[in-house]
This record gives sequence, C-alpha cells and structure tokens, in this order.
Amino acid sequence: MRMEVAALVEAFADLPDPRVIGRCDHDLLDIVVLALCAVMSGAEGWDDIEDWGVERQAWLRQYLKLRNGIPGHDTIRRVFETLSPAALESRFVEWAQGVCGAVDGRVIAIDGKALRGSRSVARGTGALHLVSAYAAEMGLTLGQQPCEEKSNEIEAIKDLLPALALEGAVVTIDAIGCQTAIAGQIIEGGGDYVLAVKDNQPTLATALREFFACLNQPGYPLRPCDTHETVDKGHGRFETRRCTAVDDLAWLDAIELRARWPNLRSVACIESQRETHGQVQTETRYVISSLPADAQRILYVARTRWAIENGLHWCPDVTFNEDASQIRLRNAASPSCAGSPSTCSAPIPAAHSACQRSARPLPGIPTTSLRS
Repeated sequence: MRMEVAALVEAFADLPDPRVIGRCDHDLLDIVVLALCAVMSGAEGWDDIEDWGVERQAWLRQYLKLRNGIPGHDTIRRVFETLSPAALESRFVEWAQGVCGAVDGRVIAIDGKALRGSRSVARGTGALHLVSAYAAEMGLTLGQQPCEEKSNEIEAIKDLLPALALEGAVVTIDAIGCQTAIAGQIIEGGGDYVLAVKDNQPTLATALREFFACLNQPGYPLRPCDTHETVDKGHGRFETRRCTAVDDLAWLDAIELRARWPNLRSVACIESQRETHGQVQTETRYVISSLPADAQRILYVARTRWAIENGLHWCPDVTFNEDASQIRLRNAASPSCAGSPSTCSAPIPAAHSACQRSARPLPGIPTTSLRS
C-alpha cells in the first residue's frame, strides 16, 4: 500500500550519492526507488527498469520528484555500478523488516547459491556466489553476503551473521556452516542453532553415527530421548521422517568434543524413508543444537532449512529468471537492481519475497506486463 512505498522512499532518503554534485539530471533517490520497485514487479534488467518507469510515471510521481522524467537505462546502470552494496543493504533490510515485522522466535535458514549468468569467460571471472539468510516462515530474505574472490561460504557466513538480528531466532545451516566459530557467533548474537553434521567434521560425524547406532540397544546404557515422527503424502510420494533427540551428552565429554561447541545442549538423528512408485529410499541425517532435546522442534527447524531451496532459490530462478541475468560489471553484479532478485547484497527480492509464496509483487506497486 501507500505506506509501504512511502517508507521505502524514507529509508533511502539519506543514501550517500557518489556522483558529482550539481552535474546530475536525476536525483539518486528517484533512481534507487524506481529500480527497487521495478525489480519487485518483475523487471529483469536495465532496459526493463526504464520501460517499467515510463509506463508508471504518473504513479511514481506520487512519491518521487522525477524532475527530468524517467532516467534512461544507461544512467540507471552507471549509478548502480558506483553505489555501495553495504549502504544499500543496511537501508533495504531496515525497510523490509519494518514491512514484515520482527523475526523473534523465527527460523533463519542460511544457504549459498551461485548466479551462473554472472560468469564471464571473456573477462576470466567466475560466477558470483551469494550466501543468503532467509526467514522461511515469513518468506523474507534478511540479508546476503557475496563470497569474496579466493574465499568460501564459511567466511561469507561469518561476515553475514553480525548484520542479522539474531535475538530469539533459531539459525539453521547445512554442513558447511557446522563450524565452532559460527556456532559461537550465533550464541553471542542471542540466537540458537541447529547445524547439520557431515564428514567435513569427521570426528563429530563418526561419534554421532556410532552413538545413535547403539542408542538404547541391548548391552548399552539406557538414555532418555525424545522422538517425533511425521508422515507426508503427495505428488506420488509417501515420506516418513523420524527424529530422535538426546540431551545426555556426557559421552561427548569423554571424547573431548562437547566443550568445543558453544552452548551445545542436544544432538539428534533424523531418519527419512521415501516411497515413490514402489521404490523405497532411506536417508539418515545428524544435527547438533543449542536447543533442548525437543524432537518435534528440531525436526521442524531442519525441514525449514531444506525448504530454502523452494522458498528462496527456486523463486528467483523461475519467477525472476535470475540465472539468465548476465549483469556483472563493477558493483552492478552485487547491488543488482539489474533484474536479478537475489544478486543484491541488499537483497532486492526480499521485498518481493514477502509475497513470494504466490510470486506476487509487494502490495501497492502496480504491475502490468513489461512487454505488452
């Protein structure tokens, strides 16, 4: 509605302008808000942003000066090549959280994704790789961090966490994020964690496999545990998931592992069995957590992390055609109002993702076909 768009204008009103004062035909605020609204409405590049603005100039004038009309696509591109991704991110996240509310008690899933279209063989540059923090229950991207050249997702996650409001939230990450330093950052920020454990932590992974294989078996001590089971049926599949959570971690003390993980309170084993057209597949996953041994809660958080593929990665690829975007010059590949919704270090899709489940733009922003 009008309030959300007015709040967007207010959020970017103090964005630093890197251009020469007195030699600009268009106000920076006009360009940024135009680009954001266009991308949230489905624009896929600089030309689309200009076309969208021309069609909706009367609507935009309710909020913007537009003293020289709609800027051309080259002007928009040049501006975004010079803008600071960090400055965009901080303002966009503030606005998006204001629109969608606090994340206290919510699950924040963190995962990485490569934007394949940003790769350039001619320039010898690889694809831009982004790590995203996603409040899955709200359909909201909270922040993104690009992986620096010659770096990896682990370092990007460490850089992203300080920018998130973690108080009261539960952070879940796949195995690459199962690092003691990352767990420590989450606890210091006031949150809890559920981290997948695989062979990148070989000692811990082996210990968990052996522990759950022997749990309450004949000849072994009886340990209290909490279990929860779900059954799903749909799309020709019948899937059963069973989570077993344990908070008796004295055995981890014996092998000097527990003290390494800040505030570690429970471990869990999640067994999945999927039957499709008579074929049965089984999979076993292990997680560690700072939550109590509540199997229902831990299973819910783990499933929320798996849902990031459909909730975040699938929407930009299919709805916004993200991987086809070849915008890659200077900062434009990062703050991409260039039509790639999750390429922005300040996640441009986040505003759209508030309505992402139905692939609709934010209320109050008019949409008609860009190519009609």
